[in-house]
Amino acid sequence: MRLVELVKAGDAAEVVRGLASLTPDQRAEQIGELDAYRTSVTDWRGVTPEQHAARFAAELGCRATPEAAAAWLVDHPFIALGTWTVDVMDLHPAAWREELAGLLGAQATASYQVFTIAEHLVRDTGRPVPASDEFVFAWLLNRSNNHARPPRFLGGAPGSDLLERLRADDFTPALLPLALARPGRLVLGRKETLEALVGLTAEDAAERAQLVHGIFAALISDPPWENHAAEALRTLALTPAEHAATAGERAELVEPLLERLLQDGTRMETAPSLAYLGALASSPAESALAVRDHLALLDRSLPVAAHAQEVLFGVDGAGLLEPDARTEMCERVLLRPEKKLVRAQLTWLDRAIRRDPSRAGRALVDVATAFGHRDMALQERALAVVARHLKTADDSVLPELRAAAERLSPGLAARAAESLGAPRKTDDEPYADVLPAVPEPDPVLGPIATAAEVAQEVAAVVANDWDVVAFERALDGLVRHSHLDRTALAQALRPVMRRGPRESSDWVQADLYDVAGVVRGDEPRRRAVLMRRAVQVHPSRRHSLAGSMLAARLTEAMDVIESGSQPFLLAVPTLSTGVLDAAVLVDRVAALDALGITPAPVDLAQALLRVNATADRQVLSAAEALPSETGQRLARWLRAGGLPHQESEPAGWPHRKPPKPASQGWWTPVSPGVVTDPPLPPAAAALVGPYDGNNGLGTPIAPFWVAQLPHHREEMMARDYFESRMSQRGWPRVLPFVAESGGPAGYSVHLAVAFGLIWQLDTDAVVDALLVLAARGQLDTGLLGRQLEALLNHGWPHVGPASDSLRAAAETGAHATVWSVLEAALPGLLRDTSLRGTAQLLALAVECASRCAAKGEIPEVTAVAARGGSSQTVKNAKLLRDTLA
Repeated sequence: MRLVELVKAGDAAEVVRGLASLTPDQRAEQIGELDAYRTSVTDWRGVTPEQHAARFAAELGCRATPEAAAAWLVDHPFIALGTWTVDVMDLHPAAWREELAGLLGAQATASYQVFTIAEHLVRDTGRPVPASDEFVFAWLLNRSNNHARPPRFLGGAPGSDLLERLRADDFTPALLPLALARPGRLVLGRKETLEALVGLTAEDAAERAQLVHGIFAALISDPPWENHAAEALRTLALTPAEHAATAGERAELVEPLLERLLQDGTRMETAPSLAYLGALASSPAESALAVRDHLALLDRSLPVAAHAQEVLFGVDGAGLLEPDARTEMCERVLLRPEKKLVRAQLTWLDRAIRRDPSRAGRALVDVATAFGHRDMALQERALAVVARHLKTADDSVLPELRAAAERLSPGLAARAAESLGAPRKTDDEPYADVLPAVPEPDPVLGPIATAAEVAQEVAAVVANDWDVVAFERALDGLVRHSHLDRTALAQALRPVMRRGPRESSDWVQADLYDVAGVVRGDEPRRRAVLMRRAVQVHPSRRHSLAGSMLAARLTEAMDVIESGSQPFLLAVPTLSTGVLDAAVLVDRVAALDALGITPAPVDLAQALLRVNATADRQVLSAAEALPSETGQRLARWLRAGGLPHQESEPAGWPHRKPPKPASQGWWTPVSPGVVTDPPLPPAAAALVGPYDGNNGLGTPIAPFWVAQLPHHREEMMARDYFESRMSQRGWPRVLPFVAESGGPAGYSVHLAVAFGLIWQLDTDAVVDALLVLAARGQLDTGLLGRQLEALLNHGWPHVGPASDSLRAAAETGAHATVWSVLEAALPGLLRDTSLRGTAQLLALAVECASRCAAKGEIPEVTAVAARGGSSQTVKNAKLLRDTLA
């Protein structure tokens, strides 16, 4: 008889009858043919369920020994069970089936099918219930899922939930003690399972002490996920006696959790460890043994520090925290930026002094640590705690408190002097801001001397295209050395071309790579082909104006290299800001005139946009003596002083009332544009001509934008900078370059700084720009203040970030500058309903006005100070009013 034919026919019942007619040896002989059939099937989707059942019956029935049958079942854990399964088992004697039950009991897995067969055989043969961890695990999982048994299979337990099923299960007396002693991850990871076990212990069906011991043994020997462990402990709900009895185990579990938290991480990363620690619920006496670890945790992220703070509060409440540890705790917490932590610490100190007045002296010195906090409201709260308990402290602490009070905001100096009995200090010297030195642009080195150096400079630009000078010298080097020896330059560029630049949505200086490719005669990148097409559209609304100008220069340089029509470029700047010295440009044009060469139009346009105005008669005369049309155009340009400057302030600013919330379009500076005669090439004309906007920019502004118009930063900022963009991130980063550039700094430049202050994305860059403008005498603090007020009042509710940014500027020593900005902004911010966060600005204003000795009433501040209530806004308004009086 060939069983494989019955398998193909899908007749499992006939397979069983066929097996019954064969001896064990004859069955074993069929295995090879069955394996060959299984291997020959390439598409199991065409096999019917009946054929599957017949094959399973044949393959299992041909396993002559219990060991072979057990191995086959473990290797096929997802077979579809049926009556054929029982029929195949029944072909063997009871002893054979009993042995198979033992083997499966020792190897039971999470497979429903394997456990179901094992349970059936145990019940069918009457053998003892297997006691392996695997069988206990499979039993609990099976009873939790409660799958229906196939016909003729023995097993299962009735009940609507796991607890009822365990009550009714005759396996429970044998297996429940094992589950309690070795609960494993099934119990620790499944709340329903542990709840059922806890329920059985409550009914005295099992020993709770054994369950508690088993849970902690599993947590130590085979730690589950921390959130699973925490859930298990919450479900277990230790009694006070159990909590005390497991002190050693809990201490062993706490130690690695503290080590993990010392490494810190994101809120999501630390939350499971914190939840686990909370569930372990160490007593103050137990936590006292790990005080050093908890003190170190105070320096970690907010959730971790808050947990450590609460633990240490408990330790102190039990009288187990040493004075030195209390002081260290205050030193670590009271200067942190998170107000929640600082307020909690001050409240704890206040209560500690009330509870034990003998601690007042040292505790008040600890409180005074908060006098150095950046937030004046927290300084004020600390000062209030000191004033409240000073009478209970010894006079010996007064010198320390008075010394600490010197760190208070000047607006609190009078109150500190009144509380501590110290005279207010007066400074006879007039205040002056500490501003950075006015930056001087670096001179640009002369032309690159060798092809190898050109290749190095190109590689640097491709790797990091932020450097304008490196780009300009490299572009000129490619043109210059292609004219001298293109073969040598192409050879030097070979290593540079191995790796292209990163892709960008705009044209960037790293696209110099494609100019180098032209030198070598390489197949152009797709991006280079798109660049050539894009420069035919003027202006391209898909790219920035500066990017389009750059693309025009790059493609023109490619053409110059191919034609050999120009030995060098005119537009290479002489200063790092992009400025081109007039005398140098006159000399360069004269050199081309001597060769009879007319410069490339975009190169000439960029040179004209960069050349500085000059009153030097010798330079002007030399330009007028140039014979070419290019030379005469340069002479006219220099006589006219270059392009006229354009105002960008919108008509009616700041009197017209914007919609609420105001769209960014309302704030967009005007950009009327100027038309030159003769006209500049389209890409260059778009930089200063009438502006049509763009369709959204993905690549942030780069320094080369500024260097294209080194005398017209206002016009440059009035265009693409305020258009829609895919992200605000990265845009303020260029503001220091704008501040160091030339030309008037008007509405657009100041508005960019104002937006930077409220976005708080690149705060260091924004503050640097503000300080450089102030140092150069170009910061209009009144304008900037009015812009901030308008932005914050009409659709940009970012008072907190603006306050933080201005504070960063003030802390460099520019208190008078920041005060002037606030003096212009506060009236409009306070005139109607105060915005949320205005208290922060008022606190900063108090500090700045106090340090620079500003005087003069601001009616809006006085009006807020006269309001009732004890809000921080009213408190700070009163302080500012008194400071200005």
